[in-house]
Amino acid sequence: MTPATKKKIGIGLGILAALVLTGLGIFLVKRQQLLEYALVKVKQRVERKFPVTLTFGPARFTDLNTVQLDGMSLVPTATADTLLRAQTLRASLSVRSLFAGRPVFSNLEIDNARLTARKVNEQQDNYSFLYKRTKEAPQVPRDTTKGTNYGLLANQLLEAAFDNVPGEADFRNFLLTYDGPRHRARLVMPRLAIESGEISGEMTALIDSVENRVGIIGHIDAGDYEVDAQVFGLDKRPVVLPYVQRRYGARVQFDTVRIALTDKDLRQDELKLKGTASAVNFIVNHPKLSDQDIRFPRGGIDFVTRLGQASFALDKGTRVLLNRMEFFPEFSLRRRPVPERVIGKNVNGLTSRDQLLAGLVVKLNVESAETKANDFFDALPEGMFETLEGTRGEGTLQYRLRAALDMNQLDSLQFDSGLRATKFRITRFGREDLSKLNEPFPYTAYNDKGDSVKTFAVGPGNPNFTPYNQVSDYLKYAIMTAEDPRFMSHRGFMEKAFVKSAIQNLKERRFARGGSTLSMQLVKNVFLTRKKTIVRKVEEALIVWIIENTRLTSKERMLEVYLNIIEWGPKIYGVHEAADFYFNKQPANLNLSESLYLASIIPSPKRFRAGFNQYGDLRGSARYFRRLIAQLMARKGYISDEAYQNVGGAVSFSGRGLRAMNFSARPDTTRLALPADSAEFEPLNLLDLLGGGVPDAQPE
Repeated sequence: MTPATKKKIGIGLGILAALVLTGLGIFLVKRQQLLEYALVKVKQRVERKFPVTLTFGPARFTDLNTVQLDGMSLVPTATADTLLRAQTLRASLSVRSLFAGRPVFSNLEIDNARLTARKVNEQQDNYSFLYKRTKEAPQVPRDTTKGTNYGLLANQLLEAAFDNVPGEADFRNFLLTYDGPRHRARLVMPRLAIESGEISGEMTALIDSVENRVGIIGHIDAGDYEVDAQVFGLDKRPVVLPYVQRRYGARVQFDTVRIALTDKDLRQDELKLKGTASAVNFIVNHPKLSDQDIRFPRGGIDFVTRLGQASFALDKGTRVLLNRMEFFPEFSLRRRPVPERVIGKNVNGLTSRDQLLAGLVVKLNVESAETKANDFFDALPEGMFETLEGTRGEGTLQYRLRAALDMNQLDSLQFDSGLRATKFRITRFGREDLSKLNEPFPYTAYNDKGDSVKTFAVGPGNPNFTPYNQVSDYLKYAIMTAEDPRFMSHRGFMEKAFVKSAIQNLKERRFARGGSTLSMQLVKNVFLTRKKTIVRKVEEALIVWIIENTRLTSKERMLEVYLNIIEWGPKIYGVHEAADFYFNKQPANLNLSESLYLASIIPSPKRFRAGFNQYGDLRGSARYFRRLIAQLMARKGYISDEAYQNVGGAVSFSGRGLRAMNFSARPDTTRLALPADSAEFEPLNLLDLLGGGVPDAQPE
């Protein structure tokens, strides 16, 4: 190559380099101008969409396509109360999009951000504009007279959440606080990252004095409204839900919970959601539910749910899994508009259309898959069925439940529940041997506070034990008629009586009537505590089902044990002590009048004197009870019509219990001839409860 050629090439390269440097200089100057212009456009776009003032600090490029903003704030115009403030923001900016006038930011990084949400009252806060539609948005006419549309509300919240999720983000030292009239919250996130839709991070949350340290992992696709995330406790500590503890007095906690949303569809103001939710080591504790923790080691739900106008439903396709046991629930709940809500003490016990239960309509259908016996027992939550823990069996079980409640027509309440067994039998009992009913066993009586009162043997070793055939038939028939008229034929439950009890309890808004069979009372006394919790009633029902449906013991033996352990007065236990205390007799020698009295005091044995006035005369309600039970006994052939007609209004005491009655001298013996006052006893509706003259139902 000649020197002239080399010189030409050098000059050409120099010109090219100068042009590149000039172009680069122009680009660098121009891109900064375009960046400032782009930020103005972002500011205008945000302020058009929301009633806020968005302010950016100085902005610059730190490399070819990375932009850094030194400061940012978002202030609602209505309150001038800063909602969001960040010290440093970094993001990748597409140069091509910048020159095209449509800047595209990605890989957002925010350091030392503070989101401060405040609520003064229901009308004033600094954050609700994020999910409320703007005035310019097209409004669809909606009927709000029928109650809150939970579908529209949930859809707005979901869209606001997904629309504000960046595709790529890295938040460091993010602080979120909330101050409201009833709640306070402080969330500190050392780091939360979103990369290619993958979420990871950790957080310390202090909400209403409950603190949790949690980790978060998952995946999100904001464009398709899909998310699959797990929240788990750090430092081997559980996550405790704060709101339910303060609002309902319940402790709810878990080690890990997973929530996934796979489909969202809004049609005709009704939102349909599909997804899954599951938990590991889920624990619930509430004094009305149980006196100890109820633990679900593993469980989950695949849900298909609908939310609409004052309504919520779990549709067909929903599946609940407890260990290896599957349930398929269908549930619907709606609330009638205020003008359509029926109220009345005799109708449903409600006095105002604004009460929580007013206008409520609920339907529930649940079926389980046919489940192996051991899988069934393994699925029982820990702490809920202590008596059955460790129980093993053979065969299969399948559960079903049908219920319908309409508070406008409370008397139409429907409830049908049961287990269907196929070749089922118990191969090993758990903590309690249910077959001990067939053998002598020690029994400990407890008072209502749970304190032990007395321990005695139930069997021939106890001189006060009275065998079934040595108890007066009058007493056996009077008790069965008053407490459980179908005891000898049912399988442990009287569903019609239970439904009637539930209706009365709802009307009176208290436990006015129990609806328990003799089988249930026996199980409660022998195997369970006297605490009135929901869990105890469920455990009681399952134990009764096992005893009755596997024929662990005869009905006669069940009644025999019942008669020998129940309380008949203060510290008076068993039929032998009762017959001696009140009448100085052996149980076999009790007459009809005496038997009717003993049957009448079983529901409230400590109030054994309540049926008498100060002179020892039976009150009207007690006289009515005696006549009613005797009439039903005559209808069933337990006693003759003549015996029924001769039932008087007096009870003659000859035992040491007479001193406990402490009656005054009777000034007027004609009081005994007064007719029974049925009106005083009518609220118990015993004819309905006991079945009147309807023949005994046959075993299924």
